[in-house]
Amino acid sequence: MAPTGPFRLVTVNTAPERAKRLIGRVVEDVKDQYTIIHIANAASIDEVRQTVEEAQPNVLFTASMWTPEEAQRIIAIAKEVVPDLKTFSLPQGLQVEKGPDAVVEYIKEHLPAVLG
Repeated sequence: MAPTGPFRLVTVNTAPERAKRLIGRVVEDVKDQYTIIHIANAASIDEVRQTVEEAQPNVLFTASMWTPEEAQRIIAIAKEVVPDLKTFSLPQGLQVEKGPDAVVEYIKEHLPAVLG
């Protein structure tokens, strides 16, 4: 079966290089199931609207440094631009408490529900 996609992904992460690296690992690990293209990262809540307008993603991930309230705000802003956007928020503190491998595994575990 051919992979599902392509999915155009924007991440919201204050550490763009880390976001790129982690998403790169996820993309590589799931390439048989999904085609995911990491097209942009917004490094702050203030950058979300412009990034989403320019990139026109169909998926947005918020990183684990955001509080649930911040993640909700990011998603609300993004959905004003792309109403049918699929979104996924990592639990706050996951990267700090469990490290990058846990983040990659958590994303892979939840991808089928997100990309459904």
